[in-house]
Amino acid sequence: MKSTAAKDVTSDPYVPGHGDHSFDVDHYELELDYDVESNQLRGRAVITATALEDLDRFELDLHHLRVSRVTVDGAPPAKYSHHKDRLVVRPKATIAADDGFTVVVVYAGAPRPMPGLDGDAGWEELTDGVIVASQPHGAPSWFPCNDRPSNKATYDLELTAPVGYVVVANGVLDSQRRRAGSVVWTYSESAPMATYLATVQIGRYETVETRGPVPIRTVFPIGTGSTCVPAFERQDDMMDLFVRLFGAYPFASYTAVVTEDELEIPLEAQGLSVFGANFATQDWEHQRLIAHELAHQWFGNSVTLAHWRDIWLHEGFACYAEWLWSEETGGPTADEQAEEHWQRLDQLPQDLVLGDPGPDLMFDDRVYKRGALLLHALRLTVGDESFFALLRTWTTRYGGASVATEEFVAVAAELCGASVGTLFDTWLRDVALPELPAS
Repeated sequence: MKSTAAKDVTSDPYVPGHGDHSFDVDHYELELDYDVESNQLRGRAVITATALEDLDRFELDLHHLRVSRVTVDGAPPAKYSHHKDRLVVRPKATIAADDGFTVVVVYAGAPRPMPGLDGDAGWEELTDGVIVASQPHGAPSWFPCNDRPSNKATYDLELTAPVGYVVVANGVLDSQRRRAGSVVWTYSESAPMATYLATVQIGRYETVETRGPVPIRTVFPIGTGSTCVPAFERQDDMMDLFVRLFGAYPFASYTAVVTEDELEIPLEAQGLSVFGANFATQDWEHQRLIAHELAHQWFGNSVTLAHWRDIWLHEGFACYAEWLWSEETGGPTADEQAEEHWQRLDQLPQDLVLGDPGPDLMFDDRVYKRGALLLHALRLTVGDESFFALLRTWTTRYGGASVATEEFVAVAAELCGASVGTLFDTWLRDVALPELPAS
């Protein structure tokens, strides 16, 4: 069936108006030129895609930036329009289901964060540089995309920035070359990646690197190494613990970027995390967040939700990783953490459904803690051996994929017995806070 102008191609109420389910992007090739002082971005996106149905139109997400040219398979389309953050393209001929096609979009402007139901996200100027934090809807603030987490793709990124600035992006740094007052940075990400996890970080940075299962880097503002390096020195140990418990690290490297500006919260992207200078301490409240963001590489970045209602699959697991790190380093055990946070949650309003919290509550701290408590309840029910075997099976079987809660429940039932279904129903669907099983 051909798509029509009246068709609603989006389907996620948490991020309305994003994504098109009539096609999948397979690869993004982004050529960007950015002037830090004026916040001017020029871009060319080559988007390789596959039609999932017959297409006489399709849509891309792009916020605020101006489109100057579009081609489909090398020719101008019959028509394109860019209105309310949607670039609607009508090719000259219908693209048949299962056929591949290539879209080129040339665009420019002053990028800025994109508003959404949960606030603004995306490309944001720092005092002297850029941070890109796109969860959950900010990717269209800097490149045209099919902005839904169920459509993962590979990426090639070339970004030209002024001399003196370091560009950090997802994947492997393939080259770095000078060009008339600028430096061209080229990165490639061969692991499938959701659009909201794509990022660039630009600043006056230096880097230290250590070797674990993969290279582990800390990138920090020039001259701040005496503070930043000690704050992140336990990342190697965190990596060792999580590899043992969760399975092989899923990407080529891991990088923690520390911005000169203070940030409200740390932020994960694929293969890297971003922290404000205010998080560069050895205090537990900051160390737990370093562990939290690293754990997202398995839970959220490699195994990624297909719909935002399943956000607990990211945040509950990363929060539980904090408790595991606490136990590993001689702090409160996971049992003690669970008891403490259960008591705290019990004093809060019981108006949240973990399995579908709604856009207003998707990043509520109760989602994080109740998700972690669900996992601890499961661990207490099935025992450590079965629990950690389940986590490793989950990250291995679904690495690089987009998933739903029902798939995790199915794997748990397969490995631990069908009786765990009742536990999941209680924790995921009931509003009241369930009791924890006996330790």
